[in-house]
Amino acid sequence: MSNFPYLSLLTVAPAIGGVVVALLPKDKPELVKRIALGWSVAVLAVAVAMWAGFSAGGPRMQFRESYPWIPAWDVRFTFAADGIALVMLALIALLVPLVILASWHDAENSRRSVPVYFALMLFLESTMIGVFAAADVFLFYVFFEVMLVPMYFLIGSYGGQQRQYAAVKFFLYSLVGGLFMLAAVVGLWVLGGHTFDWQTLIKADFSTGTERWLFLGFFLAFAIKAPFFPFHTWLPDAGGAAPAGAAALLVGVMDKVGTFGILRYCLPLFPNASKYFAPLGMALALVGIVYAALLAIGQNDLKRLVSYTSIAHFGFIGIGIFAFTTQAATGAVLYMFNHGLATGLLFLVVGMLVARRGSALIGDFGGAGKYVPALAGVFFFAGMASLALPGTSPFVSEFLVLVGTFTVNKTVAVVATFGIILAAGYVLWMIQRTIQGTPNPALERVEAAKRDISLREAVVVTPLIALILVLGFYPKPVLDVINPAVKATLSDVGASDPAPTAGAITKEAGK
Repeated sequence: MSNFPYLSLLTVAPAIGGVVVALLPKDKPELVKRIALGWSVAVLAVAVAMWAGFSAGGPRMQFRESYPWIPAWDVRFTFAADGIALVMLALIALLVPLVILASWHDAENSRRSVPVYFALMLFLESTMIGVFAAADVFLFYVFFEVMLVPMYFLIGSYGGQQRQYAAVKFFLYSLVGGLFMLAAVVGLWVLGGHTFDWQTLIKADFSTGTERWLFLGFFLAFAIKAPFFPFHTWLPDAGGAAPAGAAALLVGVMDKVGTFGILRYCLPLFPNASKYFAPLGMALALVGIVYAALLAIGQNDLKRLVSYTSIAHFGFIGIGIFAFTTQAATGAVLYMFNHGLATGLLFLVVGMLVARRGSALIGDFGGAGKYVPALAGVFFFAGMASLALPGTSPFVSEFLVLVGTFTVNKTVAVVATFGIILAAGYVLWMIQRTIQGTPNPALERVEAAKRDISLREAVVVTPLIALILVLGFYPKPVLDVINPAVKATLSDVGASDPAPTAGAITKEAGK
C-alpha cells in the first residue's frame, strides 16, 4: 500500500467535501452537519490507514507523489511525509471531526449560514493537510497562504466580539510574513538551480551571506505564524474572537505550521545560517515563555488566557528546536502534537462553558463546579494537561525539551523551568476563579436547565482525554515515528548530541 496516494487523497478529499456541504440547502442544517461529520471521519480513516502503512525504519520521506503543475518553473504537486509531518497530519485528521461535533450549534447560534460554516471547516482541513504534506517549496507556500482564507472567514463571520478586527489583524500579520517568505522562495529558486523540489534543494550550496538572508525570509514568516515573541500580538485577539472550534484548530494545528516550517525548511535548507541564528531563536523563545505566562496571569477572558498560554508553550517548542540535540528536538515535535491535544481539549471545553454562561469572562463564572460538575472535571483535567502534569502527555514533551536543552545550555533550561512555575500559577488561578470558590448566582439557570456535559460533548472530549493519558504513560508509538525524522533533520544541520546520548533519554521517556 506504499504506492497508494494517501497524501493527495487526504488533501483533496476535504476540499471536495467542502464543496458538497456548501451546496446543500440552508434549510436542512442537520443534514449539513451529518455529512460534514461523516466526511471528516472518512478522512480520519484514511489517515489511520496511512499511519499503519508508515515504516518507522524506512526511508526518511515516504508516500511520495509528484505530478506536473508549472513545467516552466519546475513546480510540481509533490507530496511526501516524514515522521514529523505524519504526526501533524494525524493530529489534523483527529481534531477536525471532534471540532465539527463540538461546533454542532455554533453556526445556528451566530444566525449565519450553517452550510458555509462547515464547508469552511473542511476547506481549512484540506489546506492544513496540504501544508504539512507538501514536498515542493512553492506548493508549500501556496498552501501556507491559502490556509488563511477559511480561518479568516471563520473568525470574521462566525466569531464573537471584535471578530472583524481580530480577523483582519490575523490575516495581515500572516500575509506580511508570507511576503517575506515569497521573497525568499524566489531567491531560493534563482540561486538553488531553478527548482522547488525539497529533496533537491537540501543538497544546494549557498554562500554564507545568501544563506543567512534566505533563512531570515523563511524564519520571519514562521516566527509570525507560530507565533514567537514579539510577533505574538495577533494570537490573543484571534483566539479570543474565534468560535471555540476554530480557535482549537487555530492554536492546536495552524500555528504549528510555524515550528514545522523551521524544522522542515530552515534547518535542512540553511544549516549554517540555522546555527548562526540559533541564539536569536532561542532568546525569542525564552522571552516568550516568561512574558506570555505573565500576561496570562492577568487575563479575565478565558479564550484570551488560553491563547497566551499557547504562546508560552511555543516558547518551549522553540528552545527544543534550537538546542540542536535529539532529545530536545524530539521533545519539541512531540510537544507540537501533545499541545494540539491538550490545548484543543481546553479550547473546546472553554467553548462548552461559554455556551452555557453566555460569556467568556472569568468574573462571570465562579463556583461553576457546583452546577456543572462533570464539565468542571473535564475542564480541570484539561488545565492539568496544559501545565504538563506528570501522567499527561505534555509532561513527556516538556521533560525531553528541558533535559535536551540542559545538556547544551543550562541557563536557558533553568529559566524555562521558571516558566513551568508560572504555568502552574495561571492555570490554577484560572481553575480556582472559574469552577471553584463562591458560586455565582447567575449560574443557577444553567443548573435549572440541566446543562451539564451532554452525550455529544462527552464523545468529543473522551478520545482526547484517553490519548493524553495513554501517551502520558506510553509515548513510545509516537516517539518511534518522530525519532528517525528528527535525527535526519539534525544530521542535515551537522549537529551532534553531547552525553548523555539521545537514545538513553528517549528510551527512558518511552517507558
